Amino acid sequence: MTFRPFLRTFLVFAWLGCASSAALALDAADVTPLGGDDFDAKSAAIDKLIATRDAASLALLKALANDNVTATDAGEVLLQDGDTARDAITGKPVAADVAQAAQPVTLNNLLRSKVAGAVSGLQLDSPDLETRRAAIAELLKNPDPSMKPMIDAARAKETDPTLKRRLDTLWAMTALHNPDAALRLEAAKLVAARHDLDMYELLRPLVAKTASGAWAEPDARVRAAAQAGIEALDSIQRRSEILGTLFAGLSLGSVLLLAALGLAITYGLIGVINMAHGEFLMIGAYATYVVQTLVQHYAPGAFNWYPLFAIPVSFVAAALVGAVIERLVIRHLYGRPLETLLTTFGISLILIQATRTIFGAQNVAVENPAWMSGGVTVMPSLILPYNRIAILAFSLIVVGIAWTVLTKTRLGLFVRAVTQNRRMAACVGVRTARVDAWAFAFGAGIAGLGGCALSQIGNVGPDLGQSYIIDSFMAVVLGGVGQIAGTVIGGFGLGLVSKAIEPFWGAVLAKIVVLVLIVLFIQKRPQGLFALKGRSAEV
Repeated sequence: MTFRPFLRTFLVFAWLGCASSAALALDAADVTPLGGDDFDAKSAAIDKLIATRDAASLALLKALANDNVTATDAGEVLLQDGDTARDAITGKPVAADVAQAAQPVTLNNLLRSKVAGAVSGLQLDSPDLETRRAAIAELLKNPDPSMKPMIDAARAKETDPTLKRRLDTLWAMTALHNPDAALRLEAAKLVAARHDLDMYELLRPLVAKTASGAWAEPDARVRAAAQAGIEALDSIQRRSEILGTLFAGLSLGSVLLLAALGLAITYGLIGVINMAHGEFLMIGAYATYVVQTLVQHYAPGAFNWYPLFAIPVSFVAAALVGAVIERLVIRHLYGRPLETLLTTFGISLILIQATRTIFGAQNVAVENPAWMSGGVTVMPSLILPYNRIAILAFSLIVVGIAWTVLTKTRLGLFVRAVTQNRRMAACVGVRTARVDAWAFAFGAGIAGLGGCALSQIGNVGPDLGQSYIIDSFMAVVLGGVGQIAGTVIGGFGLGLVSKAIEPFWGAVLAKIVVLVLIVLFIQKRPQGLFALKGRSAEV
């Protein structure tokens, strides 16, 4: 007696399951519209494929996503596989002449997006964790409310905590326009809690008004939750912009510091306005390019470490050129600033043309090693590039080396002595001419290190140094001639001020404003931020 009720219940559910499967099973009429020109009918056919959710529908959706679906004049839809084709419903191969006569099925961008979303949605049931993760990531890029049933089912079954949270966000993105106000409220809170700036466009319609002046979202609680989310995103955006501007200023300042550091040494020691200093940057950058080329040719396995090889080469190459220029030309022009300025300007033109002759007029490509590619995500909308971080750290290391040389070595002692009082240093036996040569070569070498760093963030061409010479002089004059600490503050200060002004007035006006500010500052304090000490300096 007890067996019959269970038997009847089993037969009823079995019948319902068979009826449901039959109702959802695909037939030729369901997919025939795919071969037509009516995109509304095509959309309805795709919706039918999504609702069916069987092996045949998934195969057809994947084929549509890959443009491997054709249709005959009789309305038969085929899955194309190279030179062969099979029926999309039965899976049976079709004759070669029928396959050749079939025309590709075309989809507009809206339908392509729906198909891609459907393929990802159907993969939410995959037993493979990585497949589900990729499917969720794809759906998050372009959430489609029609995918909500699949997302609901996946959300109920997902066991991985991380994917569960991402599915909750995906569900919320598709439930914001649900007729149930309670669901919309839950969805608005989930979207706002994600703190993703891409969610702006999902929350804005909830707090907007229609043309008649009525709220687009009738429920006040949903509007309040959406407004709170928008305000939180605005706060994140402001913090991100401030941090981004600060990092951009420090990054620009590090570049200016590398360009100005050597100039501070030579200008402070010798008093030479060296208009060819920018070309030492260019020499260091091209030395890096040569090292990269040699490593690629002779030791490709060590490519990721070529910047470490390029650093000493850049320093030596620029230092040698600087020493030659000082010995042949500049030593004969001490105390004649106008002639020195014109001569060094001519030297810069000679170096630029020589570089064009050797390497060509076009820019050369210097690639970042793997460890300098990409960036670190600090905030949802702020990514700090590794190459910029590396250059910032490198500039501080170079400053430390220069400070050590000038304060802890015999050469540094002589340089400081000559800078403060050249005549007295000569009287006590310091060979000032040799100190001038060594200091000029050292300053040129530091500029070469700056060129090595610049090669990792920009184009390397014959005119590279011309872009930094004026800014370098401004950093030196602002900080105080011959003062490393002043040059550091001047370089970073110019970078921060320039990047703070650029969003409002643009890069060109920002440079003009910075120049005006420096002129006004020098009017009040001609010696710069840090004045030299010594009898000669005081005169």
